[in-house]
Amino acid sequence: MDIDKAIENISRDTAEIIEIDELKELLKKDEKVAYVGFEPSGKVHLGHALTIKKMKDLQNAGFKIKIFIANLHAYLNGKGTLDELNKVAEYNIKCFKALGLSEDDTEFVLGSERMNMDFMERVFHAATLISIKRAQRSMAQVSRDETHNVAEALYPIMQALDIHDLNADVAVGGMEQRKIHMLAREILPKMDLNTPVCIHIPLIHGTDGSDKMSSSKGNFIAIDDSPKDIKDKVNKSFCPTGVVEDNPVIEMAHYYIFDEHEKMLIERPEKFGGNLELTEEELIDVFSKEELHPMDLKNTVSKYLIDRFAPAREYMENN
Repeated sequence: MDIDKAIENISRDTAEIIEIDELKELLKKDEKVAYVGFEPSGKVHLGHALTIKKMKDLQNAGFKIKIFIANLHAYLNGKGTLDELNKVAEYNIKCFKALGLSEDDTEFVLGSERMNMDFMERVFHAATLISIKRAQRSMAQVSRDETHNVAEALYPIMQALDIHDLNADVAVGGMEQRKIHMLAREILPKMDLNTPVCIHIPLIHGTDGSDKMSSSKGNFIAIDDSPKDIKDKVNKSFCPTGVVEDNPVIEMAHYYIFDEHEKMLIERPEKFGGNLELTEEELIDVFSKEELHPMDLKNTVSKYLIDRFAPAREYMENN
C-alpha cells in the first residue's frame, strides 16, 4: 500500500485527524478497524453521507468498517422510546447500505445488543476517573436537552467504551463528537486500553443556513429524497447573492460535485449568458463577483444531486 496516497485520500475533506502519525502506523497493520456511531433519530441526509464517504476511504485503505447504531445513546439523549428507535435503526441501516459501503467488510452493530456486565463494569470503572462536569462538557454539542441529567454523564462514558468494545483503531465522527473523542483519548489509556485515532468530519450547514444539517430541524436533504423533493429543497436553500462562506449550496457543490467532477456544467439560456463550465475555483470566483445568479447555481446543484443519489434511491426502492 502507498501510505502517503492513503493518507491523502483519508485526509481529504476532514476537519482534523488526531493524530496523523498514529494513523500512518495503523495503515501498516494487516488488520485494522474503523468505527462510526450514529443515533437512529431520523432521516439519513447529506451530512451523514459525508461521513459514510470517509468510511469508504478508510475501507479502501484496508480498514474493516463497523457502523454502530447507538439506540441506547439516542434513548439517553431523549430521541424516543427504544421501540421507536429500533424501527428507525432498521431504516438507517438500509440507508447506509444504499450509500455503497462494501458489505463484505462492513459490520452493523446495534448498541443494545452489545450491552453486558463486562461492558458495564468498564463503564463503572471509567466513571471513577472523570468528573460529572467533565462528562457534561464533552456533551455540549451533542445533548438534546438543556436540562442537565445523569444521562449527560453516562452517554460520553459509554461512547468512549464503545470504541474499545468494538476493537476500533479509528473513531470517526462529526465535529460535534470531538469533545467525546478527546475524553476517550484521555480515559482509555488510564484503563490500560488502546487509544483511538480520531477523524473529524466538517458539519454541513442546514439548507436554512444554520450551523448544522439536522433531521430534527427539517433543514436537510435526505439521501432517499425524490428528485422533486431534492429540487424543491435546493431551490429553497439559503444562498445569498455573492456570498460563498457558510453557503450550503456552495458546500453541496464542493462535497458532492467537485469530489467526482473536475468541472461543473451550468446550463443557462443565451439571454442570461449561456452555458458555463467551471472548476470549483472558477465557481467561487464568478459567484463571489455576482456573475452567477443563485437560481442558476441551485438548478445545477439539484441536477447533480439527483444524479448522484439515484443509486441510493434505487437501492431503497428495491430492498
